[in-house]
Amino acid sequence: MKATPPAWWVWVRRFGPIALVALAVVLLFASGAGRSLSLQDLREHRQWLAALVSRHPLISLAAYLGLYALAVGLSLPLALIFTLAGGLLFGPWIGGAASAIGCTCGSTLIFLICRTAVGGGLRGKAGSMIDKIKRGLQGDAFAYIVALRLMPIAPLWLVNLALGFTPVPLRTYVAATFIGTVPTSLIFASLGASLNRVFASGAPLGPGDFVRPQIILPLAGLGLLALAPMAVRRLRQGRKA
Repeated sequence: MKATPPAWWVWVRRFGPIALVALAVVLLFASGAGRSLSLQDLREHRQWLAALVSRHPLISLAAYLGLYALAVGLSLPLALIFTLAGGLLFGPWIGGAASAIGCTCGSTLIFLICRTAVGGGLRGKAGSMIDKIKRGLQGDAFAYIVALRLMPIAPLWLVNLALGFTPVPLRTYVAATFIGTVPTSLIFASLGASLNRVFASGAPLGPGDFVRPQIILPLAGLGLLALAPMAVRRLRQGRKA
């Protein structure tokens, strides 16, 4: 016989996500990260941010992780620029790992919110995507979520919302999201790290800046990643055979 949870835990489960979202909005917009960010913003503030990271590396990394998670959790279209910034400030490996963790945490936040009393108000935004993803989950849910992260068939916020209204277990969702997010995070973080030299030159971005090995290699990685859909389809067909 299951024990009845204490009243305070019921209150936390029901209203905790609402309080987190409210706090997230306040912190995110107070930090200025709620604005539309661009490569030009990174160029203009690169030296100040780099100095901040140099003086307070751990605090800066924690702040980066928190802001990234909040941006994704609030469904703001800032994931790409945050990942580039991670590579620019922390290097391709640390920046890529941090962006993958931040993206996973933010995706998990909105996933959990969808399963609370607030979820009813968000269901309409996911629309028909919920049914499409439910059909995909009928095979191998883990592999399907990994494929969704590797293949941008829909905006990140929409996929997160739709998955929140499916019966997929939280453990499966978190693990598959992280594994599927790591490759793209590392590639875009490598691209962000390569922009350091471009920004340091002071010249405007031009086509010639994108034919350097430091940029071509990450872009080649993206090209290989684009072949993932074919590999995933063949893998799923092989399992069904």
